[in-house]
Amino acid sequence: MSILSVLNGKCPKCKSEKIFNKQGNLLLFRIPKMQSKCNNCGFLFLREAGFFFGAMFVSYALIVGQAVTLFILLHVFLEFTYVQTFTSIIVLITLIGTLNYRLSRIIWIYLFYSVDD
Repeated sequence: MSILSVLNGKCPKCKSEKIFNKQGNLLLFRIPKMQSKCNNCGFLFLREAGFFFGAMFVSYALIVGQAVTLFILLHVFLEFTYVQTFTSIIVLITLIGTLNYRLSRIIWIYLFYSVDD
């Protein structure tokens, strides 16, 4: 699994087409739009109904990692109060919600990609 391909949101098979055709915007209440298949190689991103249920757990892991990292940075190193720290964590998680949504689905696709597909 190429970390650069995951971060760029590229197809796991051909690594040339993007998985999401619209990035989404949390402030405008738009969720990212995902393509059903790769236009270059025909790889199906939407494998079956309910396939992305597991991506919620990946998203949860991403959010926990981000929250713990921010807590350590703000409270331990910069000595913010607990209220300032938790407010900052909530604001960050809210602002990068669409990024986590896209990234968790991309990671989930890459976890279940095999060369035979």
